[in-house]
Amino acid sequence: MSTTPTRPANYAARTLTYASLLSAVAYGSRREAPLARTELVPLAAASFALAKLIGKEKVETWVRQPFVDELPEGRRPKGDGMRYAVGELLTCTRCLGAWTALGLVGLRLNAPEVGRTVTTILATSAGNDFLQSGFSWLCAQSEVQKARVED
Repeated sequence: MSTTPTRPANYAARTLTYASLLSAVAYGSRREAPLARTELVPLAAASFALAKLIGKEKVETWVRQPFVDELPEGRRPKGDGMRYAVGELLTCTRCLGAWTALGLVGLRLNAPEVGRTVTTILATSAGNDFLQSGFSWLCAQSEVQKARVED
């Protein structure tokens, strides 16, 4: 924290918010059936897709804009204090993953059908991301092989 324009209280507030939401989800779902183990992979994929969408994709720049400078060399939190701490959260897809997982699990537990639908859409999107990345990698490898043959 000595290298960031934040105070411990900024991170404590962010952590307290997460803990409060986690507690609310846990308390609100105490009478619900637990999620099946088979839901872990789709929820993880959905959380990945949502965190990537919020933290990296151009279409969600409007969400990050108050907290993050979008520079050619990368994204940087802006401001100081809580604004900076939120900017750090919005530039870290691993950090966002914890928050999106909390939201998705809470939705799944408290509105099961809506939660399943949202999870399915986001998990399918994550699958698409992996397939697109794999396809791009295969195309690049093909070009490398082609260049080697031509040399």
